Amino acid sequence: MSKQELALIGQDSACCPGLAAAPLDDDQAADLAKFFKALGDPVRLRLMSMIASRGEGSERGEVCVCELTPAFDLSQPTISHHLKLLRQAGLIDCERRGTWVYYWVLPGVLDRLGAFLATPRAAGAGA
Repeated sequence: MSKQELALIGQDSACCPGLAAAPLDDDQAADLAKFFKALGDPVRLRLMSMIASRGEGSERGEVCVCELTPAFDLSQPTISHHLKLLRQAGLIDCERRGTWVYYWVLPGVLDRLGAFLATPRAAGAGA
C-alpha cells in the first residue's frame, strides 16, 4: 500500500466507543483518524454528502460519476482521486457499468460514524 493510500477502517461496529463514553486507545484513534482524514477535505465531504443523499432513491442509493463531476470546478481526474480516497477509507464503493462508474455509501458507515459522535443523554434530560 502506498503512503497516500488510506487503510480500510474496521467493519466491527463495536471497534470504538462513543466519543464521550471512554477515552480512545492508540489503535482506535489511529483508525478513526483515517476515517476523518478522508472526510477532512471539503471536496470529499461534499462528494460523500452527494452520494449519501441518494440513499432514499434507488435500492443502494447509487449516483453516477457523471452526476458528481459537474457540481465541482475541478477536473475529472481530481474528482476521481477524491473518490478513490473515500473508497480506500472504506466509506464508499463503486461499480463500473460501461463507460460510467456508480458510487454508493457502504452499509453501516454513517451509523458507525454517528454512533461514535453521539453523546449519551442523561436520564430525565429534555429532548
